[in-house]
Amino acid sequence: MATVALQHVATMYAGVAAPPLIIGAAAGLAPAQLTTLLAASLIIAGVATLLQTLGVWRIGSRLPFVNGVSFAVVSPVLAVVEAEKGAALPLIFGSTIVAGLFCFLLAPVFCRLVRFFPPVVSGTVIALIGISLLPVAGNWAQGGNPGAQDYGSLVHLGLAGFTLVAVLLFNRFLRGFLQRISILLGLLVGTLAAIPFGKVDLYVLGTLPVFEVPTPFAFGAPRFEVAAIIAMLVVMVVSMTESTADMIALGEVVERPADDRTIAGGLRADGLATAFGGLFNGFICSAFAQNIGLVALTRIRSRFVVALAGVFLVVMGLLPPVGALVSLVPQPVLGGAGVVLFGSVAVAGLRTLAKADLSAGSNAIIVAVSLALGIFPIAFPDFYRSFSEQVATALSSGISAGCVTAVTLNLLFHHAGRKRGAATVSEPEEPTGHGEEKPIAAAEPVKDAS
Repeated sequence: MATVALQHVATMYAGVAAPPLIIGAAAGLAPAQLTTLLAASLIIAGVATLLQTLGVWRIGSRLPFVNGVSFAVVSPVLAVVEAEKGAALPLIFGSTIVAGLFCFLLAPVFCRLVRFFPPVVSGTVIALIGISLLPVAGNWAQGGNPGAQDYGSLVHLGLAGFTLVAVLLFNRFLRGFLQRISILLGLLVGTLAAIPFGKVDLYVLGTLPVFEVPTPFAFGAPRFEVAAIIAMLVVMVVSMTESTADMIALGEVVERPADDRTIAGGLRADGLATAFGGLFNGFICSAFAQNIGLVALTRIRSRFVVALAGVFLVVMGLLPPVGALVSLVPQPVLGGAGVVLFGSVAVAGLRTLAKADLSAGSNAIIVAVSLALGIFPIAFPDFYRSFSEQVATALSSGISAGCVTAVTLNLLFHHAGRKRGAATVSEPEEPTGHGEEKPIAAAEPVKDAS
């Protein structure tokens, strides 16, 4: 259980660590302050993951769902840092608190969108989640820093390829438990192989404090300004959309479809963790799609395994040297493992699309157009640069752009102009198990999760 939980931590650590490190560097923080920011992000990710997996009252999806700092927050936060210079962080944390409360209160309304995610929509979005993550794996495989002189070097690509081959061989020839931790074994072997090339920095372990507890408002009392709050609310809505899509994807993987109550609980956990993060020097929390690929690959669906990963994240935040151990894994090694992980998410989307009737012309059009508009911002990050900053931020995520497109087209083809109760072709008819066929309603009433 511990090794599989550590596999989850290793898979998502780079995603949790990158935003605070990027933001801290842009804000000109000292190394000790950067450590504080990173520790807070780890602890908040752990608390959010525990809320999601175990649940408290109506908070949490109770799925094997990993949460952490959303990378979507980086762009607007850097804009605030540029505008405010030295006084940016209190303003960012104040806006984060407001965004978290907004998400918590809006969850019962937002969750009702689940009825607009039939297989033709959810499958497209899940596939886009995997596709949007593959460039991340490609960047990691080249070294992770495009400005570095050795970016894309044969050493980096060789380490990534070696790790990928190791994962594939472990998955092919090992059996039982060892096969299920093939990703972790691949990361371990890849890291060991990187040591002779000087890609593992052990010196950092001796520079960190042994124990550190994040204190509220370590960078000053929170400030609240309308412009920053609006920017953060846009990011929060994008994160809520991605979390909803990820919960639907994970529900398909674990064969427990996410209903409106599940999604409402998951969004409440996002909101509460985000507000908590604003208090303790953290940022907006969202789902980590790469861990969905790990669940699909290992077929270990226990939410208690992921809850233990949340405990490890909290411990890593309180004990910086322990957290640094995971950070020793070089990014090219992560990139090699990411090819398998992120590709597995895309495959889960294709599996869901198989449940839709793609022989129907309208469904094929929905998938084709949604994939195109979702891939455009992945292939061309500045594709929507001519739009307003808020719209560009929302559409810069291929997941969000594709999700909005798929939902809109599904409404146009399968709901607009139809009477309540009319059958649609958004899903194939499935037997009820008693020799009868059950038509799919166009818009069945959904119970209020509250």
